[in-house]
Amino acid sequence: MASSPQKTSPDLQYCVIEAPFGRLGIETEMVEGSLMVSRIDYLPVKAVLIKPRNQLAREVAKQCQAYFKNSDYLFDLPLKPQGTDHQNKVWNSVLNIPAGQTSTYGQVAKQIKSGARAVGTACGANPYPLITPCHRVVSVQGLGGFMKEDAPGFYRQIKIWLLKHEGVI
Repeated sequence: MASSPQKTSPDLQYCVIEAPFGRLGIETEMVEGSLMVSRIDYLPVKAVLIKPRNQLAREVAKQCQAYFKNSDYLFDLPLKPQGTDHQNKVWNSVLNIPAGQTSTYGQVAKQIKSGARAVGTACGANPYPLITPCHRVVSVQGLGGFMKEDAPGFYRQIKIWLLKHEGVI
């Protein structure tokens, strides 16, 4: 999800870090007294870097770098609760797909008793790409779309990079 910070306040902070495929935007937010990750954006390499300004943003950056070095790295970050019940079922199912493996939209749908298209829509709405690895969900015919079907655009190239990094393709 490529966007820029919507607002800046003591409770909401945004930073932009380097990634092998471009940049990552990281938004942290104070939620009921706890600092949580509220959004991660895939951004183009031209996006201006903004240093993390709080401990959680620095930890997110550290864990992302650990993943870029080792695709088996497991993230452990406080995420702001978001999404519908259906989206959360999809995202929780996707969390069980190990690095280096994929599942099809239909397989995820069958597991949660849904439809493949609804699974794809939920993956496209994922506020925590990379952490919740929707890039591991593919089409029966091949790679499938990624993040609102911009194929063969920017997000699809990120999906290809991530799957290569994890040894899938």
